[in-house]
Amino acid sequence: MRLMIASDIHGSAYYCEKMIETYEKEGANRLIILGDILYHGPRNDLPKEYAPKRVISMLNNMKENLLCIRGNCDTEVDQMVLEFPVLADYGVLLFENKMFYLTHGHRYNETNVLPMPKGSIMMNGHTHVPKFASYENYTFINPGSVSIPKENSPHSYVIIEGGECVFKDIETNMEYERHTI
Repeated sequence: MRLMIASDIHGSAYYCEKMIETYEKEGANRLIILGDILYHGPRNDLPKEYAPKRVISMLNNMKENLLCIRGNCDTEVDQMVLEFPVLADYGVLLFENKMFYLTHGHRYNETNVLPMPKGSIMMNGHTHVPKFASYENYTFINPGSVSIPKENSPHSYVIIEGGECVFKDIETNMEYERHTI
């Protein structure tokens, strides 16, 4: 099984479409979105082709393949138009005999971790900066942002398969970092 992890679409129809095309090309079984789906928020510039209604339509069309977590820019009104759950502050996923704890990052993050067993993997977005870090008790993964990357990082996503975490640029689908988990 193959997972694709993305975060921080922020209403960009352009990058949502790229993300979905990439998901299909990657042959992933599930797309995990770590929050901030429809709105750009007050601290971000408008992303390319800002069109939340188009994003709603694109994601609703693939609702069976999504697992989403609530971001700080996601609200109850979003759930009224999205046909898949988006309001969980965190989720837990058993994948390849590893426990993945999924969150957006504005509450629980690399330095304020969820209560989780040793050896778990914590994933969050929010910072718009991709990162992989191994700690004594857990592994941390941030896929960055598909639409509004920060700190000169690429428009990025992550593929998890076979005990590996691969960071890729959504513009080129080129791998730029690989780690064993």
